[in-house]
Amino acid sequence: MSAGPAKNFEGIKKVTPEGVEYWEARELMPLLGYIEWRKFMGVIERAKAACLLSGQENEDHFVGAAKMIILAKNTPKQAERKIDDFQLSRYACYLIAQNGDPRKQEIALAQTYFAIQTRYQEIDKQLESAEKRLFIRGEVSSQNKRLFKTARASGVSNFGKFNNAGYVGLYGMGITDLEAHKNVRKGELLDRAGATELAANLFRITQTDEKLKLDRVGDETRATETHRVVGEHVRDTIKKIGGTMPEHLPTEKHIKQVKKAVKKLRGKVD
Repeated sequence: MSAGPAKNFEGIKKVTPEGVEYWEARELMPLLGYIEWRKFMGVIERAKAACLLSGQENEDHFVGAAKMIILAKNTPKQAERKIDDFQLSRYACYLIAQNGDPRKQEIALAQTYFAIQTRYQEIDKQLESAEKRLFIRGEVSSQNKRLFKTARASGVSNFGKFNNAGYVGLYGMGITDLEAHKNVRKGELLDRAGATELAANLFRITQTDEKLKLDRVGDETRATETHRVVGEHVRDTIKKIGGTMPEHLPTEKHIKQVKKAVKKLRGKVD
């Protein structure tokens, strides 16, 4: 598709102070080949119906924005009239294009343009979610190394027992039972954990590291118990705020698969 439609559509885009983009229906109308507001309203109504059928709320995409226009300029008393308008999301523009007259060249171009842009947004959302998980997983690995270094300085030699204590506190069960409960392979619990579960573990790890240093723990038994207690406190906090207990959070694709997917999505965006 040529750069013309993209330039025109993006040229009339507006952005709220909060950073939300939108289009005004009255400005979009001529770009789609419509002259009469009455006929364009028919397209908008069909788009709104399609929006509801897709499971979306119309209020999130079609915001009424009536405004006053001047009918007679340069007169002592300028005549004004209130006209209907809408602030449209990108998705609303896409639906309007999809429900417009396909015989109009402008509609055909708009359908292609907004379809491509909508797909880009979907990819961006997927990237945002996947990259968030990748980042937290990386932090968990990094902070775990720091915790084990602190644990070693605190007298820990049995790191399997020390690590298991943290899981018992956070999940209410040891790692072996937990892997069986979540149906994941040995050693893959964190690689199959979603962002929320990873965040809970990251908090457990960092707070245990701080507690061991702050209390100047110097023996293995006390260090292991500290790890369990910190995990238990994190668990209690999740329970108090009404969150899903970590053992009940669903497993997700292995983090290696996520890395491959992100690389593939980035290729599509680029």
